[in-house]
Amino acid sequence: MSQLKIAIVDYQAGNLRSVAKAIEKAGQRPIITSDPNAIASADALVFPGQGACDSAMRALNQRGLTQPIKAFIATGRPFLGVCLGLQLLFSYSEEGLEPGLGTFPGRVRRLPDGLKIPHMGWNQVRFTQEHQVFKDVPNGSYFYFVHSYYPDPEEASLVACTTTYGIQFCCAIARDNLVATQFHPEKSGTLGLKIYDNFIKFAISRS
Repeated sequence: MSQLKIAIVDYQAGNLRSVAKAIEKAGQRPIITSDPNAIASADALVFPGQGACDSAMRALNQRGLTQPIKAFIATGRPFLGVCLGLQLLFSYSEEGLEPGLGTFPGRVRRLPDGLKIPHMGWNQVRFTQEHQVFKDVPNGSYFYFVHSYYPDPEEASLVACTTTYGIQFCCAIARDNLVATQFHPEKSGTLGLKIYDNFIKFAISRS
């Protein structure tokens, strides 16, 4: 298998080692980095994270990572966002005041009152579009979630799959070389590892 330069963005927002291990199982040697130059030169970028949008955006800005991430996405190279790494792609979040990356129009909304927050556990997802990153992942599969907010894209064509927790909401987006999930593939067993494996194969096909 071809070796790619795969960068995992480190902005002190979650356990990145589990993401790195999932990529290693797919036959690659990723780097965990907060170096803008390493991000700029990567063949593929993985943008994970857990926590609050405001503190995450402040961390990205303080480390000088906001513009390199935006620039990477603009090149069309393969990009995988996970959890907070999905939410930060939108314009803003109800969680705070800091603007997001603004890659796509839309907002991040809080799960409705009356539900146990954060939502933690396994949920069934329904795919609404095909993408190579989701190849051979059966519709109706279960993935692991840990979150209190969810993405609400303005463009319905972005939505790749949905799930239901009190309400139905978008839990993954896909457009061209960019895919991002609200659930954690690295915590979702065999099918989650399949998503990382598919992402690597997709990235190799684009290199």
